[in-house]
Amino acid sequence: MMKLGLIGCGKMGGALLRGVEQALGKASLNVALSDVMPEAVSSLQKCLACKSITGTPVEVAEASEVIILAVKPGDMKPLCEALAQVKGSRLYLSIAAGISLAHLESWLGGKQRVIRSMPNTPALVGKGAAAFARGSQASTKDAALAEKILGAVGTADEVAEKLLDAVTGLSGSGPAYVYTVIEALADGGVLMGLPRAAALRLAAQTVAGAAEMVLTSGKHPASLRDEVTSPGGTTIAGLEKLEQHGLRNAMIQAVRAATEKSKALGA
Repeated sequence: MMKLGLIGCGKMGGALLRGVEQALGKASLNVALSDVMPEAVSSLQKCLACKSITGTPVEVAEASEVIILAVKPGDMKPLCEALAQVKGSRLYLSIAAGISLAHLESWLGGKQRVIRSMPNTPALVGKGAAAFARGSQASTKDAALAEKILGAVGTADEVAEKLLDAVTGLSGSGPAYVYTVIEALADGGVLMGLPRAAALRLAAQTVAGAAEMVLTSGKHPASLRDEVTSPGGTTIAGLEKLEQHGLRNAMIQAVRAATEKSKALGA
C-alpha cells in the first residue's frame, strides 16, 4: 500500500495522482491532499476512486510516505520550512521549476530524501515526458519510485541535476514549440484550400503519428524522414523550404533560449 501525499492540487499534481491511481489500482493507494484552494481539493477528490483524506500540508506529510510538492516555485520555501518540523523521514518529489535540490534539502531540514523533477503538460493526457534528479539522501529505491510515479503519465528519465535546465528547455517548454508547428501546418493547409477544421485535425494527427513512429520504430528521425522523401518529389520540395527558412536552427535556438532562461530563474 502506497501512502502518497499531494500538496498542490492543480492540473499537473492532479494528473500525476490520477496516473498513479490508474497504474497501481485504487486498492494499492491511500492519498492525502492539501491545497490553499479548498475547491481544488474537492474537485480532485471527486476524480479519485482510492481512499483519500485532506488536511494541512503538515497533516498530509504526517500521513504520507511519499509527498509530491506541486506548488508554485515562489511558495516552495515557506512550505518546505513548515514541513521540516514534521518528524520522521519521507521522500519528497518536487515538480517546481527552477528550485534546486540544495535549496529543497536545506529548507526541509537537511535530512529528508528529495527528488527534483521536470514533467510537462502532456502528462495531463498520459503522454508526458519527464526527467528527474535525486538529492544527496535519496536512494536507488527512491529513484525507482519517482520513475514509477512520473512514468504513470508518460516517460521518465533520471539525469544529473545540471541537465534539468536543458530538460526544461526541451520537453518542459517543448509542447509550446510543437503547438506552434501544428498551427503553422494547419495554416498552410488553409492557404492551400483545406477547411480549417480538417487542416487542424490533419496537422495534429500527422505530428502525433510521426512522434509515435520515432518512439516505436527504433529508427533515427532522419532515417524515417528519408523513407518518405522520394527523389524529385513533394516532400523534398517542402524540406528545401524548411531549410531555406531555418526551421532546424530556430528549434535548436528555442531550446537554447529556454534552457538559459531556466538557469537564470534558478540562480
